[in-house]
Amino acid sequence: MNEVKISINKKNVQYLRDWFSNYVKTFKHGDKNFQENIILKEKHTMQVCKEILNIGEQIELNNDELHLSEVIALFHDIGRFEQYAHYKTFVDRKSENHAELGVKILEENRVLNRFDESMQSLILRTISYHNRASLPEEETDTCLLYTKLLRDADKLDIWRVVTDYYHQKNGRRNVALELDLPDTPEFSEKVYQDLINMRIVDIKHVKNLNDFKLLQMGWIFDINFDPTFRCIKSRHYMEMIGDVLPKSYDIQKIINVIQLYLYKHSKEKVG
Repeated sequence: MNEVKISINKKNVQYLRDWFSNYVKTFKHGDKNFQENIILKEKHTMQVCKEILNIGEQIELNNDELHLSEVIALFHDIGRFEQYAHYKTFVDRKSENHAELGVKILEENRVLNRFDESMQSLILRTISYHNRASLPEEETDTCLLYTKLLRDADKLDIWRVVTDYYHQKNGRRNVALELDLPDTPEFSEKVYQDLINMRIVDIKHVKNLNDFKLLQMGWIFDINFDPTFRCIKSRHYMEMIGDVLPKSYDIQKIINVIQLYLYKHSKEKVG
């Protein structure tokens, strides 16, 4: 695959922001719970746009590259709205892959037709990879760069969403955020083994809410850029998830492994 010449101006970015806003408005109806989850995903998208620009500026992307980063972030979860409207869940395995659904929506609505085919392909491929368990092996360096940027920015904001939720004072549960998992006191041995060995947790091993919280902590092993590590450390996301897990020797061992990994990767580079 040939590398793509990145060229996106501010006017095109604004047009796509407006398209996104108008598209999301079509889902703002129905009961309070439904609208809350639509707004949750809309806010998530806006925050991922901010996160990706923050990381991009720190790794010194140019203006065109920053514009492309924002467009990819803007549309990375476009499939979530149709998914929730149709299936009333954000669980891909109970509905359909939201990244692939998003690509389909962008293609059907010809949203990216302002760009040449190579740029359209780059944007759609990056979106399609953002929720995979691992990065694709055969891809261009350009596509992998933007995929890594998106995955880092996405995780940063999901950590914001879930830590806010776990520490809310009103105690209201949102089963959509909990992926319909039971809130039982144990955790899975396979999840423990994944994390102790510094592996991303296999979603098949997740049986309850504790497993899901541990999986979220384990995303630390899939972070790509120094600025992301520094954000995780300064915002105390790992501690905030750790605080809502059961107090046990094995959980503490996992937390220690994760904190050591974060410490090693979040130190400021000198020179």
